[in-house]
Amino acid sequence: METLEESVKLSLPWLQSKMKCDPQGYESMLLIHYNQFNSLLEIFEENHGISFTSVIAVDASIAKNLAEKAMFLAHVTPFYPNHLADFPIKLIHLLHKASNLQSKLRCSLTRALVLLVNHKIVDVGETLSLFMKLQTLGDKTLKKLAFDHVVHSIKRMNQEHRNDTKNRALQNVLFDMLKQDKEWAESGEKLAKRALLTLCELHRRKVWFDERTANAICTASFHSRSRIMIAALSFLLHCEKIENNNDNENDDSGDDELNASAQVILSRSTVYKASHQGTAASKKKKKAKLKRVIRSMKKSSERGSNCYYSPLNHLKDAEGFADKLFGCVKGCNERFEVRMMMLKLIARTVGLHRLILLEFYPFLQKYIQPHQRDITNLLASAVQACHDMVPPDAVEPLFKQIVNQFVHDGSRPEVITIGLSAVRDICLRMPLLMNEDLLQDLALYKKSHEKAVSVAARSLIALFREVCPSLLVKKDRGRPIDPKAKPKAYGEVNIVTSVPGAELLQIIDSDCEVESDDYNEKDSDDDENDDMKDDLDSEEANEENDEVSEHEEDDNLHISSDDESVETRLALKKTALKRKFDEFDGQLIASDSSLRALKKLAGTTMGPDLPEPTNKILSNEDFQRIKELKLSKDERLALVRAGREERGKYYARTAVKQRKTGGLSNRQKEHKKKMPLAAKRAKIGRHHMEKKKTHQRSDKQFRGRKAWK
Repeated sequence: METLEESVKLSLPWLQSKMKCDPQGYESMLLIHYNQFNSLLEIFEENHGISFTSVIAVDASIAKNLAEKAMFLAHVTPFYPNHLADFPIKLIHLLHKASNLQSKLRCSLTRALVLLVNHKIVDVGETLSLFMKLQTLGDKTLKKLAFDHVVHSIKRMNQEHRNDTKNRALQNVLFDMLKQDKEWAESGEKLAKRALLTLCELHRRKVWFDERTANAICTASFHSRSRIMIAALSFLLHCEKIENNNDNENDDSGDDELNASAQVILSRSTVYKASHQGTAASKKKKKAKLKRVIRSMKKSSERGSNCYYSPLNHLKDAEGFADKLFGCVKGCNERFEVRMMMLKLIARTVGLHRLILLEFYPFLQKYIQPHQRDITNLLASAVQACHDMVPPDAVEPLFKQIVNQFVHDGSRPEVITIGLSAVRDICLRMPLLMNEDLLQDLALYKKSHEKAVSVAARSLIALFREVCPSLLVKKDRGRPIDPKAKPKAYGEVNIVTSVPGAELLQIIDSDCEVESDDYNEKDSDDDENDDMKDDLDSEEANEENDEVSEHEEDDNLHISSDDESVETRLALKKTALKRKFDEFDGQLIASDSSLRALKKLAGTTMGPDLPEPTNKILSNEDFQRIKELKLSKDERLALVRAGREERGKYYARTAVKQRKTGGLSNRQKEHKKKMPLAAKRAKIGRHHMEKKKTHQRSDKQFRGRKAWK
């Protein structure tokens, strides 16, 4: 039990956890381990020499103990900043001589230093040059560890807010490593390449997405070392294809899965469940998934054009860059692939910044041959270098070269297809290169039996239906959107003299005025109608008042006269009620008469032949009369035949085809062809043999096969 307790007490991870919980209680243990680290470091230096110039086999136990002590002290340094103040300096000093150390020891010491940088005990700027040198030692594990640390530390530094002063200092360190120097040795070339890769990665991750970094990467394409130049060219050409990856591979896979269905997953219920439903662990997973969805949606919204990630957008002197690179191509002794990369980069720069580089098109014309290697990339470069600011006379020889070398009857179908596609793309950017005769000749390829060729020709026709329909034959024009459309002349600019769409506002204002006038007229009409209604109501009210006054006078008379009795008053009431009922009956009779009049009018307009509507049930006599009115079968056939008199006699299509008016058909002619003499003799011989066999069989009776053997 004692040995077990001693081993637990001496276990560095256990002691590390205890020190983090109670730093003051374990200060003595810290000093003991720190003294052990210093003694191991002294022994290590004595074995290798103070200057570390000699490479001697290191004792494995000393190296292992030194690595363990370094990692232990790196973990507890944040809790003992005063006691371990000189520990980072010793660690950096030891790593500066890392070329003579073992691989495992170097990796352990590097991880310890990374831990100190992550805890912000050591600044990134102090260790940047050290981590860049560690990448050139030839150790793959150490190279990956140092490279990832540099990228992640700079990204983490700019995550919350950008510190331009610190970023500029770090950029200057990498720019100095990337500078051209012919006296550099092989290690210097490796250091420059690692600096370039670091800049490219930070630019790709949009950490250093500024003009300084972009121009430094573009300047690296003129480097004297071919490896660095090729690395810069490949990044500038293919950086659009590289997606902006995250730090963790799990996050990347999650983003790929959620990119397609981000809109479906991100709903109110999902957001509510992520923070209110489930256990704590499930909530944590749901929140992480929700963050990945939001991050992927932000990325998809930020993605713009194809050249969005390209550093070529941030070039300060694009024309100078293209001229210098074109001069390098003309005097370059590199292999063909490198020259093609340079040509593609020049074409992309010319097209992106709309530069005028007149010498580029005749130089590119030398390579435009169907048998040329990477001809599709060359044609793509030719298309990219064309824009409306280039004079058509400068591109016309190249355009004719493409047409003459690719689009003719002696070429293969795939060659013709490539040529027609290149012609279409160039004409899309510079339609003034095409003339009427050439376009009509190229349009004839729409009748080709090869589908790819006909599709390419039809796409060219469809383009000129919109750009300039007058160059096409009438049957190829179709229904163009603008029959009088013509491409702009070279240098022509449409000057806008007014705000586009302003006339629509005037139309809307006039419509609003008309509507307001109509509304006012309607209001006036409504007011007049209301006045008329009020007048009518007032007249009716006056009449009612007169009637009421008359009734009151009558009542007063009846009441005042003592001679009248109660019976007379009852008789008057009965007569009044009778008068009311008589008026109601008269209204009903009037409505009934008006309905009959309408029915009678409808009957006269429809015609006299319509039978009067009756509600009686049909009898047998009625059914018999209906049968007599129906036509018989013969009468119906006679009517049908009478309708067919104007039409000719019906013949089946096969019968029409069989009736020949000319000579024999090709099939009949083949039967009457004169056969060669050998074929005739063979045919006669076969005929004689068949005749002989039939003659022999005719006299004999066929008995069948025997049932036994």
